[in-house]
Amino acid sequence: MQKRLVRKLDLEMAISAVAPHPSPKAHLEQYTITPEVAAEILYVATYIYNDIDDKTVIDLGCGTGRLAIAAALLDAKEVVGVDIDKTAIMQAIKNAEKLGVRTKIDWIIADIDVIRGRFDTVVQNPPFGVQKRRADRKFLEKALSIGRRVYSLHKASDSSFLKAFIGKNSGETKAVYALSMRIPYMFKFHRKQKHQFSVNLYVIERKEPQK
Repeated sequence: MQKRLVRKLDLEMAISAVAPHPSPKAHLEQYTITPEVAAEILYVATYIYNDIDDKTVIDLGCGTGRLAIAAALLDAKEVVGVDIDKTAIMQAIKNAEKLGVRTKIDWIIADIDVIRGRFDTVVQNPPFGVQKRRADRKFLEKALSIGRRVYSLHKASDSSFLKAFIGKNSGETKAVYALSMRIPYMFKFHRKQKHQFSVNLYVIERKEPQK
C-alpha cells in the first residue's frame, strides 16, 4: 500500500535541483532528462504500477542521478545508480546529498555489463543510438536480465522494432506512454538552441520461464 502521495509538481521541482553533467560527452549521449519527463516516469511507476515504494530499484546509465534520486524520494527500499562515467557519478553523489537521500542510494562506477542480481524495478534513460547505432539494445537486454519490471525511454520512431526486440528477450510490453523531450544546445554539431522531439516510455514486464 502506498504510504503517501507526492504531488507531481513537487517531484518535478525536486528533480530540477539535480545538477546536470558538468562536461557531457557526445559519444555517450549524455543528455540530461528533463524534470517533467523524469517525474512522469516515476509517477507512472509509483502510482499506476506500485513499482517504487518499498521496492528495490536500479537506474542503469544513471548520469547525475535524476531517476535514482526521484525513486529514493518516493520511498524505494533500495536504490542503485550505475554509470560508466566517474564524473557523472561524483555529481550524482553531490546531488543526492543536496536532496537529502545520499544514504539511500548506492552508486556504482562501471559498465552495466558487470551488474548482477535481481531488482524489482529498473528505470533507465538509455542512449538512443544516435552516436552509436542500437546502443539502447544493450541496456534493454541487461534490464530484462535483472529486473521484474522495466521503465525505459526510447525514440518514438523505433516503436515496432523495439516491441519485437523486447519479446525476443523474454519481455512483454505492458504499456507505452508518449512523452515530449527537449534538449538544449550542448555540442558543436547541434544546430538549434533547443530541440524538442517525441519519445516513448516502455513499461515492460519480464516473462518468467514456465516450469
